[in-house]
Amino acid sequence: QVQLVESGGGLVQAGGSLRLSCAASARTFSSYAMGWFRQAPGKEREFVAATNWYGGSTAYADSVKGRFTISRDNIKNTVTLQMNSLKPEDTAVYYCAGRNDPRLRTGPFEYDYWGQGTQVTVSS
Repeated sequence: QVQLVESGGGLVQAGGSLRLSCAASARTFSSYAMGWFRQAPGKEREFVAATNWYGGSTAYADSVKGRFTISRDNIKNTVTLQMNSLKPEDTAVYYCAGRNDPRLRTGPFEYDYWGQGTQVTVSS
């Protein structure tokens, strides 16, 4: 069983930055595609960013492109989401997700493992 633990959420003013981290327990972490999703109150969970097994291929939602960067460290078993130029509409619970496949995907139903989530609140 793979465990994912997110950290780094918090409260920030619009225009600020936050860095989310996700630590994975899997010994085969390097074979998993990883993603970040978010869910705002009353809304469905949505795709934010994803990376393939070694970080050579990434994908972003249009709403975060150019502001967020996903990266991974297969030695430390971590995946990071650097969030810059944050906007109030970025406020949500952010979830780290792992896919038991090296290829990245953007649909939440294509991921097998989920963290507990971390709250990000951006004030205007």
